[in-house]
Amino acid sequence: MLPWVLLAAALPAPAATRAPAAQHVVIQTGDVARFFQVLDANQGRPSAQDLQRHYLDPGSKALHGFTASRIGSMERLARAIQDKPALFEKARRCATALPTIRTRVAAALGRLGALLPEARFPPVTVLVGRGNSGGVTTPDGVVIGLEALCNADWMQADVSDRFVHLIAHEYVHIQQPGADADVAQPTLLYQTLLEGGAEYVAELISGQPANAHLRRWTQGRECALERQFAQDSAGTDLSQWLYNGPGDETRRGDLGYWIGYRIAADYAAHAPDQRSAIATLLNVRPDSAPALLVASEWRPACGPVGNR
Repeated sequence: MLPWVLLAAALPAPAATRAPAAQHVVIQTGDVARFFQVLDANQGRPSAQDLQRHYLDPGSKALHGFTASRIGSMERLARAIQDKPALFEKARRCATALPTIRTRVAAALGRLGALLPEARFPPVTVLVGRGNSGGVTTPDGVVIGLEALCNADWMQADVSDRFVHLIAHEYVHIQQPGADADVAQPTLLYQTLLEGGAEYVAELISGQPANAHLRRWTQGRECALERQFAQDSAGTDLSQWLYNGPGDETRRGDLGYWIGYRIAADYAAHAPDQRSAIATLLNVRPDSAPALLVASEWRPACGPVGNR
């Protein structure tokens, strides 16, 4: 499977602020094709040595980095394949949808170029991991874990939607200096604004935030959730709000994405200029996060903490 080269044409914009006419964005999918070749050559049970020799060694730079940070080793990947064969067969079926995202991703990145003329457009690499990471950003670009995203049925029901909106979200992170910074103990507020800003801009360019499913679950729960967030926001415990999995109908995971989106949307609504608002959202840092919250005029849906 050859890499896709996407022509992301910028949408019309005023002459003084128009983005470059086009950006060539490579989406690499060769790792996916090679993974399933190794799987088929070994009757669905490849050894660590098979995966090392035929999947990782000839793999992309992104695959090597993802192995170090997320997969761990080919031994761990081989065990995952043996323990969860249905996950990888589901990924095989899901992979057939990859070509359909081409035009939609190109359009989304075109809109990003129109909003941010200085935007960077590094490659997107789709690969197969061991089910523990659907999407990350690295200094070299966006990496999508096919099998994890294909299995994220709690997100958009349509697999193509899921890929397009998550790639848009991760691509916004590429534009955020704070997303690549090493902050030892980020506050919940700061980390939520990073994710919420990415959700807000991703919706502008692709039509939905990556975690649009949270809108349904939070209906009728806004008051309690936002009051709890307001109480927790200055602390450094992220565990109830971010990176805590899908959750369930009792309490969904990653609710900080939803609240961060609401704060970002409120900030943009009160700003005199959308472009400067987006720039501020994308450039949020630990020391500027509290002022951004104040400027957004965001409040818990049922009023400030302490009101009855």
